[in-house]
Formats: sequence, C-alpha cells, structure tokens
Amino acid sequence: MSKYPDGIPAHGGHLIDRIASPAQKQEFLAQADTLPRLQLTERSFSDLVLIAIGGFSPLTGFMNQQDYEPVVTDMRLANGLPWAVPVTLPVSEEVADSLKEGTWVRLDAPDGRFVGVLELTQKYRYNKALEAVKVYRTEDGNHPGVKVLYEQGPINLAGPVWLLQRDPHPQFPTYQIDPAESRRLFKERGWKTIVAFQTRNPIHRAHEYITKCALETVDALFLHPLVGATKEDDIPADVRMRCYEILLEHYYPKDRVILAINPAAMRYAGPREAIFHALLRKNYGCTHFIVGRDHAGVGNYYGTYDAQYIFDEFEPEELGILPMKFEHAFYCTLTQGMATTKTSPSSPEQRIHLSGTKVREMLRSGQLPPPEFTRPQVAAELARVMRVPVESY
Repeated sequence: MSKYPDGIPAHGGHLIDRIASPAQKQEFLAQADTLPRLQLTERSFSDLVLIAIGGFSPLTGFMNQQDYEPVVTDMRLANGLPWAVPVTLPVSEEVADSLKEGTWVRLDAPDGRFVGVLELTQKYRYNKALEAVKVYRTEDGNHPGVKVLYEQGPINLAGPVWLLQRDPHPQFPTYQIDPAESRRLFKERGWKTIVAFQTRNPIHRAHEYITKCALETVDALFLHPLVGATKEDDIPADVRMRCYEILLEHYYPKDRVILAINPAAMRYAGPREAIFHALLRKNYGCTHFIVGRDHAGVGNYYGTYDAQYIFDEFEPEELGILPMKFEHAFYCTLTQGMATTKTSPSSPEQRIHLSGTKVREMLRSGQLPPPEFTRPQVAAELARVMRVPVESY
C-alpha cells in the first residue's frame, strides 16, 4: 500500500494557491491606475507564476530577509524547511526608495500587462558576493546565473503576491499542466509513484535510456522540460518540445507518460538547482526525481556528480522526494546498446557520448549527431530548424 494514498504532500504540507478570486481580481483591477508599478523581468514573472500555482510551495510571495539569509547560507527557510535557491524580487535603489512598506505594488509582465500584485512587507539590502559563492559556488561573472545576479538591483522587495489570472501559455497551452492538475491526473490514473525528468536541452538517447530505466521501477514518468528563460545559445523551447513529441510518438508507452511544461527560469546553479528542481516536482505530485550528470550545470563550474552528492546533505524525509541517481549514459559499440560504466564492459574509445554543447556546435557547423546519440526523427527535426540538409544524416 502506498504511504500516500491521496498523493505525496506538497512541500510544507499543502499546495499554495495565490491566483486571485474573481472578486479579488476586480478589486485589484479597480486600483490598477493608482498603484505604483513595477515591471518584472522574465525570471521574476516566471517566479510569480510558480508561486501562484503552488510550484514553489510553501512560498506565498517573494522571500523576506528572514527566509532569504538562511536559504543562502544553509539551504533552509527560517522555519528549517529545506529550500536551496533564493526566490527574490530585486530592484534598483531608486525603485526601492519610491515604494513604501505596507502598501500594494502593481506587478506588470515584461510586455507591460498588469499581471499581479505584491503586498510589500519588507525592503532589504543583500550581499551579492555571498549569494554568488554560496548558491552558484563561484564569483565568476561569466557564469550565466552569477551574471544575472551581478546585474540585478541591490534591494530585494518581499511580501505575499497574487496573480490576477492564470493565462494559457502562448506557445504550449495544451502542455500547461499546473500542480493541482498534475496531481489530479496522477490520482485519476491510479499512479502512486511518479518520476520526474528535467532538461533544458533536446532529449537524446542518453536521456531516453535513463528515463526508461527509471520507468521500470515506478508507475509513470512525468516529462517536465523547462520553458522559462534560458541562455541565448540554448536550443529554443519550441524545438525542444517538438523533440519530446516525436520521441513520445515513437518510443515511449503512451499510457505511462505525461509531457508538461515547467514554466521556471534556469538559474544554472548546478547542485543547488537540483534540490530546487526536485522540490518543484514534489509540488507537482512526483515521488521521484532523476538526477543525472551535471544537473543544471554550465561550463566547468561543477563536478560531474556534485548535483547527486548534495542530496546526501539532507535526510530523505526532509525533502520528501527520492532522487534517482544515474551515471553518464552512452552508446556502447561493443554491446550495441545504451549503457553506463555500471553495465558496460567497453573501454572509453568504444563509447559514443556527446554533450548538449557539442550537439549544438555540430548542428551550427552543418553536421548532424549520429543515430547512436539522437533518434533519426529527432535529428531530422533539429536539422530542419538549424537548416542542416537532412540528406547529410
């Protein structure tokens, strides 16, 4: 019998809902022209949405100083609950000075639409260098996450938020499955154990291999690619989603997999972000989370398996979601199948494995990744988008 017959509890005990009721929405709209306005960045807008739909439970708003500081130093909220990455609303000193604690602030999307409100309870200065070292493990401004941190304002605004309404995703409305909905779907289908998989790159054979290995031991797979803000040189979200669709159509059991979008923005915080991503999927109702090679990493800032080791810093019951740790998978020319060093007798020269970075470089130079790395249908889709002749495959 499952430990959680009604599904795994959200982080902190219950799923947060900060989407305004019709009456609240009308009240906020009536004040729209009188409230001070703040235009959100793409990341802050993603954070607002995830707070509102419960993806960031137990957060009800942007972090105050009492939560922010222990999260940075100890990976815990003020109440001791594990949390690995700050969720803050940074602004310039000029903007901060124009706002008064104890008042409402109108939140506008990057395109200027009125999308939410902040009940401003606190303004506080924070230490960027400390956050860089603790969260990203580097002060190097070339790190994409640190670069964003250094460029943002020095004052954080804190307080509960409300999202005016939950709008369909402009690109992927059919794949917009929020935590309350994913939990309902899991329960309807009788799934007790669900493993989540996160990636910001086009899915390839190594991803397919580890997700199917995981699927052998649980009831279902929740494919949850990130579609929020990423680096400029990452493959666009629509291309990545099409690759998932192709693989699901040809290579996965249709009755044991759900594909949905993760609206979060990438931080590239490596080990810290692995914990962050796991807790996010716990809130979506998943019981397990795949952690592979260099999860959420970038460049050479993190060790290959640092994102796995960090889970050992918490008691399993504290996180409430089980990591499934996988080694780097590759195509073994000796056994003619996907494998890892745990299962393959091959020597390094008998293995074919490419990084997402290498694949992007190949595509941009007019080459296609080999079928041992990428399924032909996926390669053809990447070729179409990157304008590589399919005949060269």
